[in-house]
Amino acid sequence: MIHYCNPFRWNSTIWVTLALLSLYLVRLAGAPLFDVDEGAFAQASREMLASGDWGHTTLNGADRFDKPIFIYWCQAALMAVFGPYDWVARLPSALAVLAATFALWRFAAQQWGEPAGQRAAFMLGSSLGLLAIGRAATADGMLNALLMATGLCLWNFAASGSRSALRWAYAWCGLGLLTKGPVALLIPGITLLLWSLTTDRGRTAWRALREPTGWLLLLAIAAPWYLYALQRHEMAFIEGFFLKHNVQRFTATLEGHGGNSLYYLVVLPLLLLPWSPWCVRLFGSFLTQWANPLQRFLWIWVLFVLGFFSLSGTKLPHYMLYGLAPLVLLIVAQSVKRPASVAWQAALWGCVALSCGLAFAVPFIAAWGATTVTDTWVQPLLASAPSGLSVHLSASFVALTGLWLAFKPRGDAWARLMACAWLVSMLWVGVVIPWLGQVLQAPFQEVATWARQHHPEARIVQWRMHQPSFAFYYGAPTTQQAPTPTDWVIVRHDRMQDLPMNLYTTAHSHRGLLLLKPLP
Repeated sequence: MIHYCNPFRWNSTIWVTLALLSLYLVRLAGAPLFDVDEGAFAQASREMLASGDWGHTTLNGADRFDKPIFIYWCQAALMAVFGPYDWVARLPSALAVLAATFALWRFAAQQWGEPAGQRAAFMLGSSLGLLAIGRAATADGMLNALLMATGLCLWNFAASGSRSALRWAYAWCGLGLLTKGPVALLIPGITLLLWSLTTDRGRTAWRALREPTGWLLLLAIAAPWYLYALQRHEMAFIEGFFLKHNVQRFTATLEGHGGNSLYYLVVLPLLLLPWSPWCVRLFGSFLTQWANPLQRFLWIWVLFVLGFFSLSGTKLPHYMLYGLAPLVLLIVAQSVKRPASVAWQAALWGCVALSCGLAFAVPFIAAWGATTVTDTWVQPLLASAPSGLSVHLSASFVALTGLWLAFKPRGDAWARLMACAWLVSMLWVGVVIPWLGQVLQAPFQEVATWARQHHPEARIVQWRMHQPSFAFYYGAPTTQQAPTPTDWVIVRHDRMQDLPMNLYTTAHSHRGLLLLKPLP
């Protein structure tokens, strides 16, 4: 007799694993690169690969000191294997976040059991904030993964005295220094120090500092590139990286990214969607959790990230993500001791439903923006947006499936909630974000692709705009400068002032983006 395997009877480990893999690997190429950040990282890595200079990064030929070298190495190495595609530029972030999420699963399972591990991994992996950076061609997903690895290894050392765990923490920290700089040392280091001061008068922190092998590992990983960059660029590196992108980001508001001291208290629930209601429930257990050494360590981690970046002059939503992993672990620890009541589960279902409803509304919001937005570039983009039918149909299917899961009389309540949350997350990453990408970024991808196919030899310059993704899709640097008589020009329809149009003819255009060819 042949026995057929019913896939719906796979154990929960397989389902959670497949859910996480799909969230981060499905449709990585669904949306064009979003400018400025994704385009800048991807193009800088493409230029590194093209030049063969693996010690330094440039963007459109100009020195780039925004971030250290590691994320560019990862992106360029994968481009060397798979080709310079947008999904390849996003792959290092996806793989790093997946690895860290599975590590969190193992950590939580060791502390509170396998079901808690699965819940922690899924809650973290399906949260809005981590999904955003875990599918982006930037350094933040990699840094977040390395901060998680460093923090968890430091706790293992604090709890057991394991020198192996401590050395791993130093190694992860070294890679973090190569990914984004001093913040990779600051967050886990201060967390351990404050925990040790409140727990054993600093003895654990002192033992962690007195680890010569760990320091050698950290320096062997991070110091060679920093010394090379300093020797090669001298004060330009110090001013561009350390002073501007580290010191000034804390002491001043850069690029208009400011906010008041309550900024991250508002941002945090949004980053944790759809699991945000548990933030409110969690604070009711603060004193009880503070008495537990591990949970005190996690609270210090969360509160330091919240406090430090609230004091920073430059505020960006993803900075708070560096404290998301310990927050999820605290939530799971509380759920093990005090399972959620029906009311709290209803609140979570409400957030899932709200997220689905917002996805359905996105095309309507774009249509509304086309009639109210006054920006002369954004308004035509919204007005010429592609049909939102795919979004509406997909959201309707997810909503109907979610209703069935919510009112299904049988089955584990948490499993049904997680299944619905997965469907809504897949709706966003698989349908809504690609649709938004077509609305906002498609002109740059389409015109650049046309130029690469028809005029790959042309030297193109950008006129009064900074869209690094155009250079990536074109396959060559496109500098921001006044054009020479032989230069082609890429220009937005709303920024053609002072450009001598009598010297050019339009070679190609798409939704307000023009590629101008010089007349003979």
